[in-house]
Amino acid sequence: MALWIDFAPDNRWLGRDVRTRLGLDLQGGTQVLLKAQDTGVARDVMQTAEQVIDRRVNGLGLSETIVQLSGNDRIIVELPGVTNPEQVSETLRGTGKLEFIANVDGQGFSGADAPAQGSTVRTSGSPTPRLRSTSPTSSTADLSATQALSNTITTGPIYQSITDGKDLNTSQVQPRFGNNQTPGRNPFAVGFAFNADSASRLERFTSQNVGKLMCIVLDNVVNSCATIQSALIGGSGEITTATRAEAERLFTQLKYGALPVALQVESSRTVSATLGQDSVNASLLAGAVGLVIVALFMILYYRLPGVLATVALLIYTALSFALYRLIPITLTLAGIAGFILSIGLAVDANVLIFARLKEELRHGKSLRAAVEAGFSEAWPAIRDSNASTLITSAILFLFGNSFGVSIIKGFALTLGLGIVVSLFTAITVTRTFLRLIVPLRMAQNPWMFELESAPGLEREREALA
Repeated sequence: MALWIDFAPDNRWLGRDVRTRLGLDLQGGTQVLLKAQDTGVARDVMQTAEQVIDRRVNGLGLSETIVQLSGNDRIIVELPGVTNPEQVSETLRGTGKLEFIANVDGQGFSGADAPAQGSTVRTSGSPTPRLRSTSPTSSTADLSATQALSNTITTGPIYQSITDGKDLNTSQVQPRFGNNQTPGRNPFAVGFAFNADSASRLERFTSQNVGKLMCIVLDNVVNSCATIQSALIGGSGEITTATRAEAERLFTQLKYGALPVALQVESSRTVSATLGQDSVNASLLAGAVGLVIVALFMILYYRLPGVLATVALLIYTALSFALYRLIPITLTLAGIAGFILSIGLAVDANVLIFARLKEELRHGKSLRAAVEAGFSEAWPAIRDSNASTLITSAILFLFGNSFGVSIIKGFALTLGLGIVVSLFTAITVTRTFLRLIVPLRMAQNPWMFELESAPGLEREREALA
């Protein structure tokens, strides 16, 4: 299964995308500069906005992103491998404020008096909404290019807001990605639920205006105007969309919280890879050379157990790479370095086991007894050494997560995952291989274990003769 994931021809496994993801330094991507629309915003408010943006980016399925403050009122977001910067920009700058509105006199809309879908309106909950730009953001390499993406609306009616965006229960926001087999119904939807006064107001309004229109507004932009079929009991319902991409964008905005400050995209530009394919090829070559050298050392020094350890090491490499694609983990140069380092650490347990195995054979034990004793005696040292490395990886990951240093997080993640997989291959795979060779007459030769003599092996060899 791991080999199929590693070499899947269409980068799909059981309907899931398992392609290799590279970081911004290796494949380039998009850099978005967000600026607070208001002046004099406190730094702790901007830090909260930074955390919300980071959660939203993770909700998009991106990883190894860089989200960091720039000055007092700007946030820099770097997204590796993004192909649609405008869609990401819309998700990042939206506040995720969901409202349901009625017409000016507080009743449901009738016929043509409902605002058009996509129009920007003023509501009683936000008297000065920001107008979204319909023109695409700049995605050129011109580092000085900026584009204003918001204007303040000061005219037009103020529509009554039935709900308050802050009462949205984000834990109840759930996507529904169905099929298109229900006639007349959009196959994609996002469920929602309101708490507190908003829930009772929404239930009361819908029960009193059945058959009329009610408009759904997200960040002061009309999402749609739907006919009220029945009362929304408890203030819960769902918003249907025509495309999966729109449903995912809506889900991300609502699920991952409202921004504490209004942001606008000051600039958006394409960033080329800082290292490129040459660095990827050099890293892969270094990993292959390291793997070959470690394999030669194990075979020359431990002979038959070394051959088994090399096979286990190949299995370890296949499993690790499959996990990187399946989780997925975005590989930066630092992440690749952690993977290459873990290759060397992967044989650490085998070295301890085989050294103990040779000692047990020198003391006259049979091969079966020596194999079991080698594993049991070496386990405390293996456990302690790998636990200390895992603790170090966890500290590095928490440090990188706290300070927004994704490079450190990538290194710690690949190193820690490599330690876990290496424990599995050393304790389970290598032990299974050794147990399989115990009955073989070839395995009773002391030379196979780099020993001049082994009384236990000689007795077993004579018994099998």
